Amino acid sequence: MKTSKLLVGAMALALYGQSGLAQDADFDDRWYIAPRAGVVFADNKREADNSMLLGIGIGRFFHPRFAIDLELQHNNADLDIPPGKWENLGLGLAGRMYFSDSGNWRPYAMAGISSLRHDRDRSDSGSDWAFQAGLGLHSNFNERINFRAEVGYRYDSDDESIPTRDDYSDFIASLGVTIALGDRSQPPEPVEAVDPPPQPMPEKTCADMDDDGDGINNCDDKCPGTASGVMVGADGCAVPVGIDLRGVNFDFDKCTLRTDAVSILDEAVKVLGANPIRVEVAGHTDAVGTDAYNQRLSECRAKVVADYLTGNGVAGDRITGVNGYGESRPIDTNDTAEGRARNRRTELNVQQ
Repeated sequence: MKTSKLLVGAMALALYGQSGLAQDADFDDRWYIAPRAGVVFADNKREADNSMLLGIGIGRFFHPRFAIDLELQHNNADLDIPPGKWENLGLGLAGRMYFSDSGNWRPYAMAGISSLRHDRDRSDSGSDWAFQAGLGLHSNFNERINFRAEVGYRYDSDDESIPTRDDYSDFIASLGVTIALGDRSQPPEPVEAVDPPPQPMPEKTCADMDDDGDGINNCDDKCPGTASGVMVGADGCAVPVGIDLRGVNFDFDKCTLRTDAVSILDEAVKVLGANPIRVEVAGHTDAVGTDAYNQRLSECRAKVVADYLTGNGVAGDRITGVNGYGESRPIDTNDTAEGRARNRRTELNVQQ
C-alpha cells in the first residue's frame, strides 16, 4: 500500500509540474481514458503460461510530444509447476515521448515505473517495483478517439513469489485506445479592432478665427476687414511701409546711377518683393539751371531708378508713376554744395 501511495503522489507532482507547459501550446490537452488489452509473454523462470493483459489508464498531453498516463493493469497466468495461478496487479506511471508534433501516424517511446502486487495461488506474495520501456505507434481516428499499438519490456523485481528465484523479464504487446474527455478548447476569436469614435470638434472662438486673413485673430484685430496684402501690426491695423533711398544721389548734371546707389536699390527690390505695395518713383534736382532743364533732368533720374527696379524683378504694375519734380521739392538748402547734393535725389513714395 505504501508503494501505491508513493506512485499516486508522484503522478500528482508530475501533472502539476508539467501543467505550465500546456498553457500556450496549440495541441489537444484534454484528459483521456486509455483502455487496452494485450499479451504478457512471461519469463521462463516464472514457469507460467503467457497470459492476457487488461489495463486502463487516465492521462493527458502536457506538450505536443509528451504525455503522462496513470495506468492500472492486470494479468492472471496459469502456472505449470505446480499447477496454479500467478496473478499480477500493477499501478504505475508511464510517460510517452512522441517523435513528431502531429500527424495521423506518430511513433513514440515509452518508459514507466509501477508497483506490482503478486498473488500466487491467491496467496499474497507482496509488492515490488517494476520498470517498463517500449515503443509504440499512435494513430488518430477522429477528434476524440485514437489508437495505440505498443510493445515493451517489463523488469519485475519480485523476489518473494518463488523463494529461490527473483528478477523477472517479461515482454508485453498490447492494443488500446485513448478516448478524450470533454470538448477541445478553441483558441479565442480574434478581436477586431474598432476605431474609437471621432472626437467632437471644439467650438471655435474669436481666438481661432481670422476673418480678414491678415494673420491677427479676431480677438486681437482692432482693424477688421483689412484689405488683402496690406502689412499690419500686432493690433491688425495697417502699418506704413517706408522705403528709404537716401544715398541714391546723382552727380551734378547727371542722370546715371552711381556705384554707391546700386546696393541701396537692391535693398529696395527686396522690400518690394516681400510686401505687396505700390510706389511712385519721384526724381528731384538742385536749383542750379533753368526750371525746364531741371524738370527734364529729374524725369530722367526717376526713369533710371524705375528701369533698375523693373529690370531686377519688380513688376511694372507695382510702380504707379515715374515722375520728375525738378527743383520744386528740395529737402535741404541750395546755398551749399552739401545741400545741393542732397537735393539731387530719387524717392519711392508708397501709395495707400
